[in-house]
Amino acid sequence: MINQKYVMDYYSRAEIQEAILFSSKNREVGIMFFGKNFRRPDVLNFKADIMEFVKQGATSFHVSEEKWANPLELRSGMSKKQLDDMRVGWDLVLDIDTKIWDCAKLTAEILVEALRFFGVENISCKFSGNKGFHIAVPFEAFPPEVNGVETRLLFPDGPKIISLYLKNFVREGLSKLIMKKVDIESILKDTGKKEEEIFPNGNFDPFSVIEIDTILISSRHLYRCPYSLHEKSGLVSLPIDPEKIKNFKREMALPENVDANLKFLDAKSTKLEEAKKLIIQAFDTLKKIDKPVLSNIEKKSFIPESAIGEKFFPPCIKKILAAGLNDGRKRSLFILINFLRSVGWDFGSIEKLVWEWNSKNNPPLKQGYIAAQLRWHKQQKNKLLPPNCSNSSYYKDMGICDANKECAVFKNPVNYAFKAFKKKKLFRK
Repeated sequence: MINQKYVMDYYSRAEIQEAILFSSKNREVGIMFFGKNFRRPDVLNFKADIMEFVKQGATSFHVSEEKWANPLELRSGMSKKQLDDMRVGWDLVLDIDTKIWDCAKLTAEILVEALRFFGVENISCKFSGNKGFHIAVPFEAFPPEVNGVETRLLFPDGPKIISLYLKNFVREGLSKLIMKKVDIESILKDTGKKEEEIFPNGNFDPFSVIEIDTILISSRHLYRCPYSLHEKSGLVSLPIDPEKIKNFKREMALPENVDANLKFLDAKSTKLEEAKKLIIQAFDTLKKIDKPVLSNIEKKSFIPESAIGEKFFPPCIKKILAAGLNDGRKRSLFILINFLRSVGWDFGSIEKLVWEWNSKNNPPLKQGYIAAQLRWHKQQKNKLLPPNCSNSSYYKDMGICDANKECAVFKNPVNYAFKAFKKKKLFRK
């Protein structure tokens, strides 16, 4: 257990105070006193504030995922509207918690890889101070609106949906990685779980022993501030380079080994809307799939004996395929692969068409990006629909929506293709 001198010596360092002050800007601050009593809301405006709290017995500082116009006006029992009016933004913070250290590191690595896959470049990572890691993306990386709703209002739904989507996205790869690099006997011993609990249906479920916080994400949710101490371990919640997770050791977070040269959630290097694809696909997959559309497509009578040909494709898909694109190429690729899978195309045919399509783009997407997207979709057992026609972030924004009389009655491009294939004489080629 840390003592008062240990705490005072650490927090008295000017560079630590500056780093904590940076991470608490526009955020609600919760302060732990004597490792037992917690006080909120509070704020940190000056470096001197930190030492004043430490002198009163503060042992750690915690900050909100949400950014507020005036955090001191927060109080318990506020309505959603009151909170929405005060919130100016939020960051995505993925909280990895597990009893198995190697599993924590592998999960952090694969989540960083997944975020890169979706085009996110400004990724922050920090050791939690005890057993896990926090992987984060700044609010500035997201688009101002998603499905016609201001992104700042999408809390806690936004981070919850993204977290769940990423869990599903990495599940299979993480399972294989852990099975390859971690001894299962040690997992059973460290967790106290039975084999049937971690191998439901005969397959290893990584999330039977690893938690990525989704249920606990709620308004005014706090996490341990970067460079804050952890009462139980005596270690620092230390920001680390996402590319160096593999080499991180817990002793690196001992206070005497820490220098505050790396910022956590520094938005300065964020590219405009670099996380747009991530949040839109997460919402489309987990929240915006139209159930009647899915139920119709899943009926056996709608499944073609062979792949539906291009002449039965809706106008938007034909426009994507007709000429090279200089805007919306990544969104088009996502649409194409999911559409073609949904209308019965085998993956070999999909790959051939995608590569031919990309050669017409100006400029074409990088080959590595195309290959990674094809590889991931090929590994997915369940087929996904392309985005619904009502999703303005896709067809309308891309300028490929042709809502003529034939199209207007359909909610998804796949429905058009199935109907056209079933009633060939009613649709022009």
